[in-house]
Amino acid sequence: MLIKSRNDGFIHPVASEITPQGIYEQRRELIRHMAAGVAGMALASWAARDAQAQLAAPPRRVALAGTQSAVSGATTVEKITDYKDATSYNNFYEFGMDKGDPARNAHTLPTSPWTVAVEGLVKKPASYTLEDLLKLGPQEERIYRLRCVEGWSMVIPWVGYSLSELIKKVEPLGSARYVEFVTLADRKTMPYVGTRVLDWPYVEGLRLDEAMHPLTLLAFGMYGEVLPKQNGAPLRLVVPWKYGFKSGKSLVKIRFTDKEPMTAWRQAAPQEYGFYSNVNPNVDHPRWSQAKERRIGEDGLFAKKRKTLMFNGYEAQVGQLYAGMDLKKFY
Repeated sequence: MLIKSRNDGFIHPVASEITPQGIYEQRRELIRHMAAGVAGMALASWAARDAQAQLAAPPRRVALAGTQSAVSGATTVEKITDYKDATSYNNFYEFGMDKGDPARNAHTLPTSPWTVAVEGLVKKPASYTLEDLLKLGPQEERIYRLRCVEGWSMVIPWVGYSLSELIKKVEPLGSARYVEFVTLADRKTMPYVGTRVLDWPYVEGLRLDEAMHPLTLLAFGMYGEVLPKQNGAPLRLVVPWKYGFKSGKSLVKIRFTDKEPMTAWRQAAPQEYGFYSNVNPNVDHPRWSQAKERRIGEDGLFAKKRKTLMFNGYEAQVGQLYAGMDLKKFY
C-alpha cells in the first residue's frame, strides 16, 4: 500500500490514478511476474532490442519483466508524455543532430552483449555485464520530469534502481569526490561519432553526493519496457533535477575520481554549459531564457508554456545538496 503525503506539489500516488487503466493493469501484471521471477531475467527478449528503434515502421515494444513497486521517489502526478513522443523526439548526437534522427538511426546499435567498467577510486573495481547490473537492485518505476536545456520537457515513467545501489557495491575510497560517466563511442554503429560538434566519447559527471542521492536513477527501461535505443539503451542515467544532457546514455564506463570531470558540453562550450547544470529558471542560457518550458505533447496553437520549476520541481528533495552555494556562479 502506498500512502499519500504531499510535499511541494508532489505525492507518492497510486499508479492507477495517473495512468490509463489498461496500461496500469499491464504494468501490475509485469510487477507480479518480476516478484516471482529470477533477477537475471529482469529484461526479456534481448535479441528483440535490435528492432526497437525503427521510426518508419514502429517495432514491437519489448516488455520488461516487471517492477517490484508501482512508484518510488518524488513522483509527479502530471500527465505522462505519450510513448510515441518520448521515443521520437530525442537528443542523442551520436545518431544525429535533428530530434528525429536518433529514432531513425539508432537501430544500428547492438545492445547485447554489453559490459560496463567501474573503475578509479573504488575498493572493488569490476566489469559488469548487463545481467550482473540488473541483479544489484530492485527494479522500480519512477515517474520523473525530464527538462531539456533547449526549453522542452516531458514526463516519463522510468524503470531502474537508485545508482547508489551500484556505488555501495564497489565501495568508493575516501578520496573519491566525483563520478564520471562515459557513453559508448563506436563509429561503426553510431554514425555521427566523429562529427566535430563534440569531442567523443560523450562524458558527463556528478559529485559523489549527487550520484548517491536516492533520486539518481540507473535506468534500464521506460513505460514498463526495455529502453529503446534512441533513449539510451541498454542502460542510462536519469538525474531528474538537472537538464537532460546530464543523464548520460548507453553507458560503458563509470569512473570515480578526486577531480571534477571535464564533461562533453562544458568542453565544447564552457560559456554556455556549467558542470552542475541544475534546472534553474533564474539562470538563463546565454542565448535564451530558462524561465519557461514547452511540454512535449502540448504543442497546440494556443498551448501556453509552463513556468520552469527550481531544480525541475525537486527542490525539496535535493536543495540541501547546494546549501551555501552561489547557483549563478556554479551553474
